[in-house]
Amino acid sequence: MEMSFIRRRGWRPEVAIGFVALLVGLQVAALPAQGAITEGQVNRAIDLGRAYLRSNQQQRGTWVAGDLPVDGVTALAVLALLNCGDDPGDSHLQSSLEYLRNQRPTMTYTLALQTMVLCRADPVRDRLLIRKNVNQLQTMQITVGENKGAWGYSDNKGNGDRSNSQFALLALNEAEQIGIEVEEQTWRLAQQYWLNSQQSDGSWNYFPSQSGSGSMTSAGITSLVITSGRLTAGDASVEGNHVHCCGLQKEDEAIQQALAWLGKRFSVDHNPSHDTTRQRFWYYYYLYGVERVGRLTGSRFIGSHDWYRSGADALIDRQTELGGWKGNGHAEDYPNIATSLALLFLSKGRRPVLISKLQRNPVDDWNRHRNDIANLTRFIEQRWQKEMTWQVVDSQAAQVNDLLTTPVLFLNGRDGLDFSEEEIDKLQRYIEHGGFLFAEACCDGERFDRDFRELVTKMFPQSQLRLLPADHPIWHAESPINPKHVVPLYGVDACCRTSIVYCPQDLSCYWELSRARVDQKAKISLEIQEEIEARLMIGANILAYATGRELKGKLDLPLVVSSDGQRPIERGTLQVPKISHEGGSDDAPNAVANLLDVLHRERHIRVSTRHELLDPTNGRLGDYPLVFLHGRRHFHFTSAQRKALRQYVERGGIVFADAICANSEFSDSLRRELKAIFPEKTLERIPDNDSIFTRAYNGFDLARVARRVPEERGEGGPLRVRMVRAIPHLEAIELDDRYGVIFSPFDLSCALEQTSSLECPGYSIDDAARIGVNVILYALQE
Repeated sequence: MEMSFIRRRGWRPEVAIGFVALLVGLQVAALPAQGAITEGQVNRAIDLGRAYLRSNQQQRGTWVAGDLPVDGVTALAVLALLNCGDDPGDSHLQSSLEYLRNQRPTMTYTLALQTMVLCRADPVRDRLLIRKNVNQLQTMQITVGENKGAWGYSDNKGNGDRSNSQFALLALNEAEQIGIEVEEQTWRLAQQYWLNSQQSDGSWNYFPSQSGSGSMTSAGITSLVITSGRLTAGDASVEGNHVHCCGLQKEDEAIQQALAWLGKRFSVDHNPSHDTTRQRFWYYYYLYGVERVGRLTGSRFIGSHDWYRSGADALIDRQTELGGWKGNGHAEDYPNIATSLALLFLSKGRRPVLISKLQRNPVDDWNRHRNDIANLTRFIEQRWQKEMTWQVVDSQAAQVNDLLTTPVLFLNGRDGLDFSEEEIDKLQRYIEHGGFLFAEACCDGERFDRDFRELVTKMFPQSQLRLLPADHPIWHAESPINPKHVVPLYGVDACCRTSIVYCPQDLSCYWELSRARVDQKAKISLEIQEEIEARLMIGANILAYATGRELKGKLDLPLVVSSDGQRPIERGTLQVPKISHEGGSDDAPNAVANLLDVLHRERHIRVSTRHELLDPTNGRLGDYPLVFLHGRRHFHFTSAQRKALRQYVERGGIVFADAICANSEFSDSLRRELKAIFPEKTLERIPDNDSIFTRAYNGFDLARVARRVPEERGEGGPLRVRMVRAIPHLEAIELDDRYGVIFSPFDLSCALEQTSSLECPGYSIDDAARIGVNVILYALQE
């Protein structure tokens, strides 16, 4: 398993339009094996591709590709670099941007690409030029004849084609994201053009005489998603001061049919087409289209294919030694074109998932507001200044590992729940392994409310939904809520935090309303607009609390125990029991098992992840070279327990301890108990140059691990953390030139449970595992 960090890259808000994606039943396949492509491999491929493009930049900031328009090729290369994280203020891009600003393109491709670059690079500075480009693109749309609603290469009098039309819509869509209004008639004409040109099998072609292709079908899906998002009223409406939720839904059969066509013929080896000759061409253009389909529709899978994982794998295989890519025929013969398209796929497709909507039975109930989480994601993107995405997962097809690719599962509806025992077990295991369930009863859903409460009882019989008090951190994780807009939130504590949050009132309805067109917003009263903003903020608070604003990479594989919950005990296997006490000795039940699973995968040591709590006086304690001790409350050992622990350590055992969420009550108790057990010894910090922090025991280099430090919250301010990077803070009691007790006063356990908390001082998930592995390897070799 490769442990990788999410790279913080340049940000720009981009809508994840959800109108159509959720209409289609998306099948979720199992994740690939641990040896599959990793986030680190993709990041390296992107860095090589960026370096290749930069090396081909001309003196005046341009890129060339044969006799293709220089301004168009330059705009495509700059767009790729910006999406890869290059800063618009970097010297190599400043010259390119100045060049593009001084161009006055008349070709649709070039004008559209220039507009997309300006929208991403510095939309405030270039707002007037972007507006001018929008007006020019609208003027260039064909308004009469058989190609009505399309765009051609230059003016509105020529033949329109699907490719030019797609790029025009992409540019107009980007412009609307920064607040430049596009005429409704433009969207309407374009939508009708794509509907009229769809073939009977659901695909689109470039010329009417051709069969459908993957590249053009991707263009058709994207174009209809964009236009539907602009023209559809949505599943909620406002009349006066009254909000109407759960309106009549009209399915878009054209997009359903096109997604089905693409799912059946999906490939990352060629551009799908019945014409085998055409399959060789426009490969990178096709993958760039697939990326938009997957992202805009919230689909992790197209058909049964994980489009990003398989596409990234294929692109890395095709990358040349110089770092670029080259295709076959037409423009993709030029590496600057192929490389730019490959980088756009890799960079835009890897955006981390913020939240996933759970598709379930009954099929007409799980998606009452089809744009809800897409709109909420966009709202949070703007606040956090991070690019992210959302997706849909199928409760029946998904396995626990599939669910764990998302930090938050959103479950809502009006009618009763119809989960099988297998589905309930998967949800329970998802939560136990660090997942977060966010549920909502929408549309006055009394049956949903009843069934959800029963579901929680089935999953966690010892817990009950409790009303979250006003001082719960969820109420100010992002921003305080005006008391007049507060809605009841209920929660269940699991692992190291509140891991289930339930709202019995409609939130998603207001998220649905949040992206109304400018003309529609003008008709919404200030009171309703305030309520929409407040319910978006409630959603943002919940997601900030659930994720700690830390999102996993798109390709990060989840850190979980084996599918049966434990590795069996075999001869020569390592098992690490936990010491029982009354201070929360099992409040992070999966921490040790997850750590041992990482040890097995990283260092191929046979382990048993069987869960075992031992009293210190248990005679079997001496069978283990290492025992784990953690908690988050006061505790005391008896004199017999203290004596037994001292004897265990003196005979060669090691006690590995940490304070769950850096809890001071537990830390104070542990220090007191250790002083009583070893009165002649002192718990002291392990020196920074100690070999335990190095690869000396075949572990990891821990010179700069990431530790979360919660910041003081100002009045009315959000919860914030800063990450410090330094040698781990570990303390130890030394006996006979070895460490007999090793203690982390900062959290390891919650990180090993894969939970992040803005209020929990402790290490990142990856670094907590690295620290734990090093301690175990030290214990095995002492």
